[in-house]
Amino acid sequence: MIYFDYNATTPCDPAVVEAMLPYFSGKFGNAASKTHAYGWIADEGVEQARKQLALLLQAEPQEIVFTSGATEGCNLALKGTYEMYGTKGRHIIAVATEHKAVLDTCRQLQRRGAEVTYLAVDNQGLVDMEALAAAIRPDTFLIAVMYANNETGVLQPIAEIGRLAKQHGVLFFTDATQAAGKLPLDVNRDQVDILALSAHKFYGPKGVGALYVRRRDPRVRLLAQMDGGGHERGFRSGTLNVPGIVGLGKAAALAMESMDTEEKRLRGMRDHLERSLLRLEGAMVNGNPERRMGHVTNLSFAGIKAERLIAALNSRIAFSVGSACTSASREPSHVLEAMALGEERIKGSIRLSLGKFTTEAETDQAIAWIAEAVKREKA
Repeated sequence: MIYFDYNATTPCDPAVVEAMLPYFSGKFGNAASKTHAYGWIADEGVEQARKQLALLLQAEPQEIVFTSGATEGCNLALKGTYEMYGTKGRHIIAVATEHKAVLDTCRQLQRRGAEVTYLAVDNQGLVDMEALAAAIRPDTFLIAVMYANNETGVLQPIAEIGRLAKQHGVLFFTDATQAAGKLPLDVNRDQVDILALSAHKFYGPKGVGALYVRRRDPRVRLLAQMDGGGHERGFRSGTLNVPGIVGLGKAAALAMESMDTEEKRLRGMRDHLERSLLRLEGAMVNGNPERRMGHVTNLSFAGIKAERLIAALNSRIAFSVGSACTSASREPSHVLEAMALGEERIKGSIRLSLGKFTTEAETDQAIAWIAEAVKREKA
């Protein structure tokens, strides 16, 4: 079976597994145990990972807060800022195509008294900067915009948004889960104040992630959502997942080494895949064709339901119709709905995402199988 669902999750790189293994047994100490060597050794592993991840983001190690993943990071970013800054302002700006980890958290905050503006996107998935600027109010304290969309790969103008937020004295949070480890991120260049990511999206282990929290210009303060020990500078209590954190650090280091060459390789295969499938009658790309990640394509096939394609190919190719986090609900993609693509096009859309272990032979085989299934469904 060919795996074309790297946006849902990635396999652990063998080098990541190798780096983690000692911390399950010989180096099993609690990183918070400061009175003996077992704790010191575990803490050394955590701090090394903090440095590796900071380098990936062009941040300072002290600005990295380890979490259980991007969902927890998004919750901490949104709820933590609201509870800290809510007395000064109660208004949040988010985008209609954000991940559910952001949208559902915003709705929860609305029940607590927050006011949220959900910005529309154009039919290619991009935010209108003029509309964003017009949405900023005197009581706006946070702008939340996803770096790269998980369903379409569309890249928002993060640096422009960062500048706009800075001009208005508003905090800027980005969910960079799909971009981290794949694109060169720089929180200072982009003037990002808070950033969430997850290890399993770039060949690290599941169940561990991080939140970048700016320490100066401005110093960002969050109210912790988990209490009980004051770990991670008081932002996130709980015994640290040392093996997972070590794996996250190793994944970050590996990404730094191969990012440029891997992006070019995957983009080449994705473009070949896309060109081949666009020859099929009624095939279209969803999302801006220029401003998007190089390893993912979201395609729709007129007159065909995506679920039929999945059923026809489920023993051959692993792919999805949208976000892994919402696929069980069988609801139409809220991302494609926000792009106003129309019911038929939405229902006929699939996401194919490539990764480190994808080969050219697999890509060619996938093209043949998908083309065969589409033609058979149209017959």
